[in-house]
Amino acid sequence: MSEDAARRVRRLVLPPDLSERDLRAVELMDDPDCDPRRLARTYARFRMVNALVAGWRATYRRHLRPHFHAHGPTTLLDLGSGGGDLARALARWAHRDGFDLRVTGIDPDPRAFAWARNQPPVAGVQFRRASSEELVADGSRFDLVTSNHLLHHLSPQQRDDVLTDSEQLARLAAVHSDIQRSRLGYALFSVASLPLAPGSFIREDGLTSIRRSYTAAELRRIAPRRWAVEALGPWRLLLVHDAR
Repeated sequence: MSEDAARRVRRLVLPPDLSERDLRAVELMDDPDCDPRRLARTYARFRMVNALVAGWRATYRRHLRPHFHAHGPTTLLDLGSGGGDLARALARWAHRDGFDLRVTGIDPDPRAFAWARNQPPVAGVQFRRASSEELVADGSRFDLVTSNHLLHHLSPQQRDDVLTDSEQLARLAAVHSDIQRSRLGYALFSVASLPLAPGSFIREDGLTSIRRSYTAAELRRIAPRRWAVEALGPWRLLLVHDAR
């Protein structure tokens, strides 16, 4: 193995330093000219990845379900909905719990929107190609606002804009879930994602996401007033806004 190849292997297994966010790292699937077949496989495998690492079932029970209306529908907006797996999961869980949850997933990426819209429908779920800024401009409001693995993609200005939009869009609460950057999380994901990696961007982009993500201390420093940061173990973060 050449020295260059050895360095690439070492970087993919355990980077020498994760003390700061790597804002120069760009996920392969964000390239508009990326391989569409690998992108489709990535979207298809997000459901399994999120079920294994994102912890949304507990977040749903603790931060979303207590806000559901006992009588009548509850509305929820999922920002940057990607392949739509979270939007569909939330609607299914709510239905099983006896609630009427109406979920709108939005993503400005036409590829993500097309993928999500073309999947088997789930009652109460719809998808739109739109941004949070557009929904604020047209006066839309929702009871709840969520996102999954969105914050680390954004520039500081984009992040602040999304959080401001979330406050304006959410009547009750907003919950943004993301990765917490850590060497342990990087090492574990590097190994655990191997079975899901072939033919997709799951492993490479997942490791890039970890390098771009925040620590709890970093997120607390930049969180606006009235937003709380929760660390869920060593590799998950929640940024929560209670509008009440």
